[in-house]
Amino acid sequence: MNSASIKIFVPCDAAALSVGANETALAIATEAKRRNIPIQITRNGSRGLLWLEPLVEVQTTRGRMAYGPVQAADVADLFESGFLQGNTHILAQGLTAEIPYFKNQERLTYARVGLTDPLSLVDYKQHGGYKGLANALELSSAEIIKTITASGLRGRGGAAFPAGIKWNTVLGAPGEQKYIVCNADEGDSGTFSDRMLMEGDPFVLIEGMTIAGIATGASQGYIYLRWEYPEAKLALDAAIALAYSNGYLGQSIAGSKFHFDLEVRLGAGAYICGEETSLLESLEGKRGQVRFKPPLPAITGLFGKPTVINNAITLASVPIILDRGADYYQHFGMGRSRGTLPLQLTGNIKRGGLIEKAFGLTLREVLYDFGGGSLSGKPIRAVQVGGPLGAYLPESQFDTPLDYEAFAQIKGMLGHGGIVVFDDSVDMAAQARYAMEFCAIESCGKCTPCRIGSTRGVEVIDRLVTGENAVQQEVLLRDLCETLTQGSLCALGGLTPYPVLSALNHFHEDFTKVALGAALTR
Repeated sequence: MNSASIKIFVPCDAAALSVGANETALAIATEAKRRNIPIQITRNGSRGLLWLEPLVEVQTTRGRMAYGPVQAADVADLFESGFLQGNTHILAQGLTAEIPYFKNQERLTYARVGLTDPLSLVDYKQHGGYKGLANALELSSAEIIKTITASGLRGRGGAAFPAGIKWNTVLGAPGEQKYIVCNADEGDSGTFSDRMLMEGDPFVLIEGMTIAGIATGASQGYIYLRWEYPEAKLALDAAIALAYSNGYLGQSIAGSKFHFDLEVRLGAGAYICGEETSLLESLEGKRGQVRFKPPLPAITGLFGKPTVINNAITLASVPIILDRGADYYQHFGMGRSRGTLPLQLTGNIKRGGLIEKAFGLTLREVLYDFGGGSLSGKPIRAVQVGGPLGAYLPESQFDTPLDYEAFAQIKGMLGHGGIVVFDDSVDMAAQARYAMEFCAIESCGKCTPCRIGSTRGVEVIDRLVTGENAVQQEVLLRDLCETLTQGSLCALGGLTPYPVLSALNHFHEDFTKVALGAALTR
């Protein structure tokens, strides 16, 4: 490639592809060739500004200039305006690094996503990659785990369990064979942070899992990926092959005495397989059903061996902790919630996308300072945080800081960081019904409260909203939710009452409007 080539970046992220990024990249290459202008197109990850996708960036002497959303039909006009020199245009967004939505984040885990070529090991190392592994190789297993524990890193998959405690349990468990399993079965509504990371910076997940293997004595790793992520599968497979060929996987990792193998396994799309024991059953080739606990997976996990199971973001946070140190990571956040959380802002919102911020900002700041309010222009009435099992929060709770314990106090949960926004046209009784129906459809069927209770829950809500013995139906619904909470084997049944009861408590009028209307007409 000519050294004078102008560098252009077009995302290969699935969200960008869905709105024409491939066509845009082809149009840019075609137009440049027609004009005899030497260019170099890099397919990077997404910056997370999804309302601007496809977001095209041009490397200039001032920095990378952003243009978006750029469709193939816009390309000729962009060339005419001189966008290769960073000139102004109706689609110009200025310097990428200065766009407020992006500038006001704390990018730690996602520092390279959108910045580098996801499959360039040279890029990865030039931007801090494998420094964490190099430091880990200078420490004992116990010292690595002590560093992770001191950082305050907790599971980013939803349970928020301290990663260091889980790792230490596996280290101390007897067994010649141990496993590292990455839970990348990202199935919550409104979530895409795992996908963005795996497509935009797959090496960071590989490095994190390798460090986890060294720390716990595990020699085999598996990434359990949902089959709906074909681009992530391609990126991970390619990155794993490069890691093997460059000595970062397999025997004698980076010239050390350690051995670690890694491969991707595809799930068949069951939501329940996001639960760690169901995931293990699926990974073993069985039907995805919840296991009884104890024994814990850390003691008796995959194929009956000690197993670390962490979410993709948890494992991808490990390299920066080993690179910068526990104190650096601990500096971000509040209370017992340390570091950063990738928030995924979706639904009826003007500026949806990924926001990596330290714990502690409020939901209101996310919705208005980043999101810009609702897309419809109507007031935001409710926000569901934490996926389909998360509570629906009313406007009176928007000033709650994003912190695991703060959300627990209002009977909510941060979960995987998904935030789905609803304006004042939403029917919250219908949303509560959806939560019960979702549980009924996705239940593995192993326990009665989840299998039967969710089906009965749909029926009770239907009777309640039609005004059929409304008072008795509400009592029955609350009692049913208590049974689900206390009697379910796993979080699917145990947490389904969160969205149902929050909708009933905060938006009670939506459940009684039919009965109220009938009374007013008498």
